[in-house]
Amino acid sequence: MSLLQVRATLVAPLRSSLAAVTSRAFSAKTSFGGLKDEDRIFTNLYGEQDVFIKGALKRGDWYRTKDLMAKGADWIVNEIKNSGLRGRGGAGFPSGLKWSFMPKVSDGRPSYLVINADESEPGTCKDREIIRHDPHKLVEGALLAGFAMRARAAYIYIRGEFYNESRVLQQAIDEAYAAGFLGRNACKSGYDFDVYVHRGAGAYICGEETALIESIEGKQGKPRLKPPFPANIGLYGCPTTVTNVETIAVSPTILRRGASWFA
Repeated sequence: MSLLQVRATLVAPLRSSLAAVTSRAFSAKTSFGGLKDEDRIFTNLYGEQDVFIKGALKRGDWYRTKDLMAKGADWIVNEIKNSGLRGRGGAGFPSGLKWSFMPKVSDGRPSYLVINADESEPGTCKDREIIRHDPHKLVEGALLAGFAMRARAAYIYIRGEFYNESRVLQQAIDEAYAAGFLGRNACKSGYDFDVYVHRGAGAYICGEETALIESIEGKQGKPRLKPPFPANIGLYGCPTTVTNVETIAVSPTILRRGASWFA
């Protein structure tokens, strides 16, 4: 048997298998381990739909956000606690518990939410895809999480190499401001909240939360000694929570569908 015949014998079954897969009706409902299609939080990770606000509204983003805020900051924190959501940045710390560390009564200093989008681990790109194709989930989540923490603003620290992603994110933020979802009286809730994008400069160490804070402040990205912890003295010496992109982006869906659905 010649080499060409051997090759044809090996390749033929692979081609038929590939044809069977590609001919499958991808519109058919599927489920994996109890996860159904309707349970998917991110439905545009491949960018097949409109990335920006028109597409986001069709996917359910910004739906009755004001009503969620009207339930109060403590309700949001408790829902996240009951959902069992853990930090998606790697440490897996209970998110609701982390949010509850923020002061409930201000001592005169503003509080801040910092979202870590400095995705620098080799081979990681989950946060990048959320920012690139579903940015409004992150922006809305920043508002709800910031409101729950009684924060004045959110800073999204994005990896410097994510140039295109930073432009998409900034456009989504601009759209949210134009629609009245951010800024003064955000979502007509009576709450003022701003979101800023801060681009890093490629330093891997800035993925560590206190080094990230130092970088936002314009200093060299070096970790701080703890204590004090960021919840007491963080960004600009004010109470701060640093959390991951995906952790924040999934929170609006959890709040809409209920803690028990996610748990």
